[in-house]
Amino acid sequence: MLLCASYVLPVTAEPFSRGAILVRDGVIRDIGPIDMLRLRYPDEEVSDFGLAALMPGLVDLNACLEDSVMRGLIRDVPFASWVMAMVENSSRMELSDWFDSAILGGLDAISGGITTIGDITPTGAACTAVQKLGLRGVIYREVGAMDKDRVNYAMRSAEKDIYHWREEVDSSRVRIGIAPSPVYTNHPSIFKRVTSLAEKEHLPVALCLAGSREEYNFVMYGSSPFAVHTMDDRRGYVEIPPWMPTGVTPVRYALNWGAFDADAVMMIHAVCVDDADIKKLKEHNVSICLCPRANAQLGMGVAPADEFLRAGLRVGLGTDSPAATNSTDMLNEMRLEMLLQRAINSRRFLDADTMLEMATIGGARALGLDQEIGSLEIGKKADIIAVDLSSSHQTPAANPVSAVVNTCTASDVLLTMVDGRTLYEKGQWHVDVEVTKNIARVIEIRTKLRS
Repeated sequence: MLLCASYVLPVTAEPFSRGAILVRDGVIRDIGPIDMLRLRYPDEEVSDFGLAALMPGLVDLNACLEDSVMRGLIRDVPFASWVMAMVENSSRMELSDWFDSAILGGLDAISGGITTIGDITPTGAACTAVQKLGLRGVIYREVGAMDKDRVNYAMRSAEKDIYHWREEVDSSRVRIGIAPSPVYTNHPSIFKRVTSLAEKEHLPVALCLAGSREEYNFVMYGSSPFAVHTMDDRRGYVEIPPWMPTGVTPVRYALNWGAFDADAVMMIHAVCVDDADIKKLKEHNVSICLCPRANAQLGMGVAPADEFLRAGLRVGLGTDSPAATNSTDMLNEMRLEMLLQRAINSRRFLDADTMLEMATIGGARALGLDQEIGSLEIGKKADIIAVDLSSSHQTPAANPVSAVVNTCTASDVLLTMVDGRTLYEKGQWHVDVEVTKNIARVIEIRTKLRS
């Protein structure tokens, strides 16, 4: 198949106009000018998307697919209040609800040009959804226990699930990892146990850490909305005896418990970090997932993206929970991150090219998948999207990358392809899921949560 469009954005090479990509057997076999490839492959089926940009599929490092059914149910509250509301809503969800919610999130991702998902799940619903929908993904089994006496049980359950999930998925598309729960929900020995299992089973690790001022104060000073003594009518996450302040940053705290000692660790959020933290992250080759929309929406802060880039860390983007952002839109994520960084950083002016790299090859590097995906190169997997540039507010002739980052949203995506298989094209899904049935189930679940 020949995919053609007015622009091709390879990411690791310069954009060019009137381009085409040859896809065979799920792999990019050739790339170049339309006229040349049509002459070279006259018998190939041609899909021409016109005034659009062909580019690598977007890599969402922290999608939280299972939260999709809760979009719009928790509004205009700060992070700690949002967490408590999420706990309350989650208590009313059944296992089948999580699956239907994850399917909804996966459909949103596909229609928005996301081809690779990073997701942390305690239930496995996201794992099943990614496998069923044909997405690429790294799915992390979440594990946590506040009570030290329950750590062994929690780890045994996680290990059992990981073995089971590995058997269920197509290993060429979906990889299984492990993720300790946030520090305010976990006994610290979990971090060492997670690292030990990751090294034994060669698992990637994801770690939500240093994401908010509340978490920072909790770890450093033992004082935040997560602490027991601040709760009036309910207990917090912390069991008796109450949390004792550590006097160190969340990164240093996790470091002390061996959280970064595995071979492939990704840190999510990374808002409240200092220069010494960044130096340690670099020493341990930790990759970074930035979630600008969720962090801004919940008042969590702005991560120092420029400092991460200057330090040579691998940096990508995640949409985070749809229950916070109300959508799964990586194109919006790019734009907001760029504007936030420009507003707060006077040392470096982040441009559209840098943001497109973060959302594609940057995310692939963060997951250790950059030899397979993240750019349009001969021999790489055919994870390709087409983005419409024909709207009146778009002026792609001057700079198509700038047009994509500054003007496009998920609704402008015309094609989403994974492994050479078209999953979405011009408003139609091509997946092994009954979309209308899933939407009906989601409406039922939302009605239950609202009541």
